[in-house]
Parts: sequence; structure tokens; C-alpha cells
Amino acid sequence: MSGDKINIFPSRGAQTQIKARLAGAVKGHSLLKKKAEALQMRFRMILAKIVETKTLMGEVMKDAAFSLAEAKFASGADFNQSVLQNVTKARLKIRSRMDNVAGTNLPVFESFEDGVDTYELTGLSRGGQQMGKLKANFKRAIELLIELAGLQASFITLDIVVKTTNRRVNAIEHVIIPKYERTLAYIISELDELEREEFYRLKKIQEKKKQARDKADKIKEKLKAEGLLKELALDETPNLIDEHQDEDLLF
Repeated sequence: MSGDKINIFPSRGAQTQIKARLAGAVKGHSLLKKKAEALQMRFRMILAKIVETKTLMGEVMKDAAFSLAEAKFASGADFNQSVLQNVTKARLKIRSRMDNVAGTNLPVFESFEDGVDTYELTGLSRGGQQMGKLKANFKRAIELLIELAGLQASFITLDIVVKTTNRRVNAIEHVIIPKYERTLAYIISELDELEREEFYRLKKIQEKKKQARDKADKIKEKLKAEGLLKELALDETPNLIDEHQDEDLLF
């Protein structure tokens, strides 16, 4: 079928070209296979890290909520509104960078502190220890949230790239390489057939020439026997170097 191979005229040049394409497809398949394996390994590592971080996140959020209740009880007042009204900018900020894995850029989020703690003296008169514990627990919760956001972004990106790479690997393995192999086999078979035809043609030409020589020799012998043909002189012997027109042989 025409769809099973490339439509190309069978020749030695086409054979060399298809061989080069086949070698390139095999090499590309090998490289993409290694890339897919590296991405899948990183994918499984990120998935395990996400499960671990989410499990830890539940414990950290529980401790943060409990420490908030402790701080409110120890201070004897609700300080949420005063803290929210006095906040002008965030002290804990996020920066992002790219992590390259087998040619794929994965986003990584990191937290860092910018500025000083404006509520360092909060709870100095009462409940200072619970207030420090509260800030530490919520800081840890925010850091885990940032880490989890980076892991999930990398997870989604890797999931798309792994699926795309696997589709390419399967396409090269099951479509492109077999198509090149069938095309190469077709070219080789056609070239072999042409060689057989050429050999048969040359053989028939030699056979026709032999028949013509035998027929001419028989005529000469017959004329000699009847005394109608004299012996050729030495200077009349045909020379192979001389230009002469051979009779075309058709069969």
C-alpha cells in the first residue's frame, strides 16, 4: 500500500537517503526514550514529595490553628484586626527560578524574608511565648504552601511533557521507523529486480551475438566448401580499434 511506505523513485541515491533517515530516526527514538525515562523518574519523585508535603501540611496547619487559640487565650484579647490594619507590605515574599530536567524547565518557588519583624515586641506584656510560637508555626505553614505550589506546578508541567514525549516515542517506534524500513526494503527489492533484468538483457545480447557469429561462420564454411570464398589476407583481418557500425540487436 502507498501509505505503508514513502513514495520515492528506487535508486542508489534514494537508498542512501532513506538509510540516513532511518539511522536518524533510530537515534532520535533512543534519545527521546532516555528523556522520557528521566522525566518519569522526576515525575515519580515529585509525586512522592507532594504526598509527603500535603501530609505534613495538615499537621503544620493544625499546630498553627492551635497556637493561634493559645495566643488569644494568653493575651486575653483578639489582636487579629490590629495586626491586619497595621500591615503595609509582606515580609515573607516569593521568588521563582527554573530547574532544567532533560531539556524541560520546571518552575521552583522559594520563600525569603524582606525587612524586619514589625511585631517583634507584640505580646511583650502578656503571652509573649505563645505569640512567638504562633509566628513560627504560621511561617512554617506559609513556607510549606509555597513549596507545595512549586511542586504542583512542576507536576502539571511534567505531566504534559511526559505525555507529549511518550506520544513522540510511540510515533517514531510504531509509525516512522517501520515506514522507513518498508521503504528501504522496497528500494532494495526494486534495485535487485533491475539488476536481474540488466543481467538477463546482457545475457540475451551475448546469446544473440553468438548466434549471429555462428550463423556467419556456417555461411563462410559453406562458401569455402563450394570454393566461392577466398581466404582473407593478413592485411584484410578486421581491426578492433577501427571504427565500424555494429548491427543493432533487438529481441
